[in-house]
Amino acid sequence: MNKFYLILSATIVLMISCNNNKNKMTIKTENVSYLDDSVELNGFVAFDSTISSKLPIVLIIHEWWGMNDYVKRRAKQLAQLGYLAMAIDMYGNGLNASSVEEAAKLSAPFYRDNQMARERFDAALEKIKTYSQADTTKIAAIGYCFGGSMVLNLAKMGETFKGVVSFHGGLAGVPANKELLLAKILVCHGADDQFVTSDEVHHFKKEMDSVHADYLFKEYKGATHAFSNPDATEWGKKFNIPIAYNAAADSASWDEMKVFLERVFK
Repeated sequence: MNKFYLILSATIVLMISCNNNKNKMTIKTENVSYLDDSVELNGFVAFDSTISSKLPIVLIIHEWWGMNDYVKRRAKQLAQLGYLAMAIDMYGNGLNASSVEEAAKLSAPFYRDNQMARERFDAALEKIKTYSQADTTKIAAIGYCFGGSMVLNLAKMGETFKGVVSFHGGLAGVPANKELLLAKILVCHGADDQFVTSDEVHHFKKEMDSVHADYLFKEYKGATHAFSNPDATEWGKKFNIPIAYNAAADSASWDEMKVFLERVFK
């Protein structure tokens, strides 16, 4: 009997040791500089350096506030899921807006000029492809608010994505073209988002259906614009704008994204 329990205890210890080894990871982060024409861009790359195989690429476009700590945290979270993640700098020089007016000024040119937005994105894409860990056959993009609008536009313009995820992004933009839109789409939308009208939601769904897009539209009750950002409530009060963090919607949308990325990268 004692011998049996000794063997059982040794087996349990071995199993725990193996599981602990599996859970070990080393997330490496790097600040990277690259160019779009003459504009210097400052991105942030994260990946698990213990993984020896090629990693699917996930690029992240920031909110209209710019390249801040929030989007860098998301890059690290994606790295923990086994992706080669890059938070990209759309504005240049790592600019961050300190007011609503400045954020609107920085983001406006990319809404007006879709080709400029694509070139700025492609500069980041070419940079991440230079990494030896990059699986260049598996590319996805996610975006928040402004970034959500951008990834949807880029997908509709024919970027070679496996999939894109928009978190509380705007839904108006480039018209859908079934010859160009090849990526699968996940939209994570706050039901109480005052920046995206119900007409915009209706038109987006109708447009996606008209081109037989492969898309999912997830709506979260009680969630406003910027629901995924823990800083949103503070900023909403500071700038008197209708944005707030919603922990339930944040968690649910992140889980939706995880399932979605696993599906598109199969």
